[in-house]
Amino acid sequence: MTAPERLARRTTPDSALLHQREEPGTGIVHLGLGNFHRAHQAVYTARALAAQDGDWGILGVASRSAAVVDALRAQELRYSVLEVSPEGSSVHVPAVHTGALVAAQDPEAVVAAIAEARIVSLTVTEHGYTIDPRTGGLDHAALRADPHATLNLVVRGLQRRARTHGRPVTVLSCDNLVENGATTARLVGELAAALPGPERAELESYLGSVTFPNSMVDRIVPATTDAYRAEASRLLGVRDEIPVPAEPFSMWVVEDAFAAGRPAWEHGGVRFTADVSPYELCKVRLLNGTHSLIAYLGALAGCDTIPQSSARPAIRAAADAVLREDYLPTVPVPADVDVEDYIAQLFTRWSNSALGHRTRQVGSDGSVKLAQRVPEPALHHLAAGRMPHGLALTVAAYLCCLAPPAGLDAGPHAAAMSDPARGSLAPLAALPTPEFVAAALGTGLLGTELAEHSGFRDRVAELVDLLVRHGADAAARELALTEEAA
Repeated sequence: MTAPERLARRTTPDSALLHQREEPGTGIVHLGLGNFHRAHQAVYTARALAAQDGDWGILGVASRSAAVVDALRAQELRYSVLEVSPEGSSVHVPAVHTGALVAAQDPEAVVAAIAEARIVSLTVTEHGYTIDPRTGGLDHAALRADPHATLNLVVRGLQRRARTHGRPVTVLSCDNLVENGATTARLVGELAAALPGPERAELESYLGSVTFPNSMVDRIVPATTDAYRAEASRLLGVRDEIPVPAEPFSMWVVEDAFAAGRPAWEHGGVRFTADVSPYELCKVRLLNGTHSLIAYLGALAGCDTIPQSSARPAIRAAADAVLREDYLPTVPVPADVDVEDYIAQLFTRWSNSALGHRTRQVGSDGSVKLAQRVPEPALHHLAAGRMPHGLALTVAAYLCCLAPPAGLDAGPHAAAMSDPARGSLAPLAALPTPEFVAAALGTGLLGTELAEHSGFRDRVAELVDLLVRHGADAAARELALTEEAA
C-alpha cells in the first residue's frame, strides 16, 4: 500500500486552513516552538489574519531540540491542530509560520531576527526564565553557563536594536507566571544592569521603547502521540508527523500595550484589558494550582492521565477542596467571570478522557510551578490563623513524587516527571520525615517565609507520612474530611 502524501503547502486541504492569505511577512519572533505555542498563539494569529491582512507571520525558535524544526521544514512549515473531545475530533492548519530556527544551533540568526521583529513572544515555561527560587531574581550563574538561554538571546537582540535603529518593540510573555509581562521586564532590566558600563547605559536607555504586556494564556495541550498522528492524518487525508492535540477550550487575555502594532487578535477571540491580574490569578491558582494536586495525587495512585486521576472520587473531592477553600478566597474573580460556571468548566476539562493529558506532563517542573502557585495563598491563610490543608497536601504529594521516602513506591508516572530540583531533593528523602520536609523547603523551593513557618512544615510532614503509609486516596479523603469539619 502506498503511504499517503505528507502535509505541505500543496497538499493542505483548503477546508482545513484557518486563513486563505498569501504567506505573510514576518512580524513576530516566537521563542519556544512547543505544542502550546502552536495550538494557542499561532491559532489566534491565523484567525486574526483571516479577518485582517498584515505582516504578522511567525518565525518560530526552538531552544535546543531540532526535532520540531526539522519536521516543520520537511512539511513546508505546515502542521495541524487536532481538537479532541469525547464528542469527536476536528482538525485545522494555522499556516502562520514563516521560518523555524534552533537557538542552540544558530543563535546569531535568532538575535538578528529579534532585532528586526515588531513582537518578540515567549512560551518557554516557567523554568525558561532562569529565576533563582531563593531570591526571585535571575539565576546569574545559570545564565553565564548558557549563552543561548532565552533571556540572554532577548537581551542581545534588544542590544542590537538599540545600536542599529532604535525602533520600538513589544516583548510578550505567554507563560504561566503571575504578572508575566512585568516579571519579564524586571528580569530583562536586571540582566541589563549586569552589563558593562557603556553597554548597560545604551540598553537601559533603549528599554523605554520596549513594552512588556501582561497576559494570561489557557489551553490544555498534551504531548503528541502516534494515536493523535493517525487521527489527524485520517481527518486531513494526508500524513502529518507533528500534529498538536488540544482541547476545544482556549483563552487568551492580554494587556493592550503594544509598542509597534499587533495582529487583529480580537477577531481571533483574544480579550484585551487594562488589568490582566484577576484573570491570571484565576488561571494560575484555580486551574494550574488544582491541576498540580490532581497530577501528583494521580501519579502516586498509579494514574497515567489527568482524566483517570480526576475520576477517582477521593482525588476529585480533594481537588474541589483545595480550589474552593485554599485558592478561591485569594482570587479577585473578574466581574465578567461566573465563578461557579468556571469551576464546573474546569472539572469538565480535566475529565476530557479523549484528550488524556498525562500526569507526568502536568507534574513536571513543579519546583518552578509551585513557587508561583502555593506561597502567597498559603501565607494569606496562615496569617489569618487557618491552615491551608490542600496546599500542604500539594507540597507533600509533590515531594513524594520527586523524592519518595523509604517505604513508598511512587510509581512510573512520578518517576517520569522531569524537574530541575530532583537531584537536590532525592538525597534528602533518607532523613526522618520532619527533617526531610524542613530540608526540602529550606532549599528555597517555596521561598523563605513559608519554609520558616513551623506549623506549615509540620502539616506537610504529617501528610507525607500519610501518603507513605496509606496512599494517595487516603490522603485525599483526609483532606476532604478536614475541610468539611472546618
